Order: sequence, then structure tokens, then C-alpha cells
Amino acid sequence: QVQLVESGGGLVQPGGSLRLSCAASGSIFSIYTWDWYRQAPGKQREWVASIRSGGNTNYLDSVKGRFTISRDNAKNTMYLQMNSLKPDDTAVYYCNAARPVLNSARMVNYWGQGTQVTVSS
Repeated sequence: QVQLVESGGGLVQPGGSLRLSCAASGSIFSIYTWDWYRQAPGKQREWVASIRSGGNTNYLDSVKGRFTISRDNAKNTMYLQMNSLKPDDTAVYYCNAARPVLNSARMVNYWGQGTQVTVSS
């Protein structure tokens, strides 16, 4: 199994920056994609960014050019560098790790507990 723990959230002014961390433990060798999601009050959880085992990254259009997802294999940690933060970025941010099921299109997902990001002046 995989366990994920997020950290690095907090209160920041618009235009500021935060770096979120997701420390992973367990059977991380089986993970195919690593993702960041977020959920704001009154909204459903939305995907923000992903990085695959081969290094390919993808981003939600609204965060492109502002957010960067990365992994440090030596530390078993995934990061989300968030720059030029906007009030609309306010949400609980969750890290996610997914692995495929053999002979299936299904994915098994592991979630962290979430970390609060608040962008306000």
C-alpha cells in the first residue's frame, strides 16, 4: 500500500508563492501517475497537475505557467510549486498516487489528508 502526507499549505497574499510537499511511503514503485487535486468550499474536487513515472507532466489550464509539479525520488516526495497565487486557488490541496490494475483500465488511487491553501489579502 501507499501512504501520502501533504504539507506546506498556509495563508498567502495574492501574487505570493507556496510550495506543497507530499511525502510518500509504501509500495511507491508500483505508482504510474502522481497528481495534485484541490477542493474549494462548494465545489467538487478538481484535478490540478500530474506527473507520470516517465516524467511527463500535465496541468489544469488555469494554473499553467504558474504551478510546477515535480518529484524527488531520493526523498520519495512530490512537490507543487505555486507562484502568482490567486484567490481562486484557495482550496484544500490533496496529493494522489495511482497505479494500474493488471489487465484492466482501472486504477487504484491513494490519497493524502490534504493541506489548506488560502490566498487572501
